[in-house]
Formats: sequence, C-alpha cells, structure tokens
Amino acid sequence: MRVELDATDWKILKELQADGRITNVELARRAGLSAPPCLRRVRALEEAGIIRGYRAILDQRLLGFDVTCFAMVNLASQAEADLDAFAARVRQMPLVRECWTLSGETDFLLKCVAPDLRAFQSFVLELTATPNVRNVRTALTLDLVKDEPIVPVLEG
Repeated sequence: MRVELDATDWKILKELQADGRITNVELARRAGLSAPPCLRRVRALEEAGIIRGYRAILDQRLLGFDVTCFAMVNLASQAEADLDAFAARVRQMPLVRECWTLSGETDFLLKCVAPDLRAFQSFVLELTATPNVRNVRTALTLDLVKDEPIVPVLEG
C-alpha cells in the first residue's frame, strides 16, 4: 500500500537521505517548519515504515574488502522450502551484502565483498557446496560507476 506524502514530507525524506545525522532543528529549518512539527513528521514517517532506520555508510576498501563481485546462483529445485532454505543459509554468510531472488534463468543474485581473490574463491567453493545449488556463475567488478544507496526522491 502506497502512503500519500505531501511536499514537506518529501523534503524531509530528501534531507534525511542526504544526511541522516542532521539535527531536528536544522532539518526543520530546511523543510520550512518549526522543530516540534518536524519531529512529529519524522516520527510518523518512521512509524509508517517509510523510514526503516539510520546507518553509517562505510568505505569497504578502507576496511580491507577490495573485491566486489556478483554471484548468480541456480538451484536444483525451486520448491518453496528449498528457496527458503537457501535464503536462510545466505543470510548467515557475512560476505553476502545483498541477495535478490530473480525471475528467469537465475534464481538468486548475490552481491558479495571479500578481502581478496583467494577469500572470494573460498566463498565460491562454500557457496557451490551449499545443498540444492546446481551451479554458480560469478562476475568480478572492475569499477564502481554509480553508488546511490538511497531511494530517488521525486518531490510530490
């Protein structure tokens, strides 16, 4: 169900995505509100589930994760229990940063990070040995062209 937002809500969302650490006073100023109604709006957006949380965006390379890759996984069975079992297993794999189910030939697309190629190779061996995995195809990234970890805010 889509929630109806006014222009002020959209402005608040845009500002919070740009800087999740902004003070309520500054956010209110940018949104054209006083602080109390701005805080009420933010809380309402949180309670509605539109704002799901706040987090720091870390530089993976500075933290020793030099390899980013994608793994396309095909399962031997697409029965719901088998899909759920694989998804549960992937949630326990720390190198997997995102996991998507797909339509078409590939069942799952995993975005992964690793310290180096040797660690990535070990991860692929672990992934390939996972029950019900038919095959795994991988693609190493060369360069990041765009990184917008936010939702596009098309002001209403």
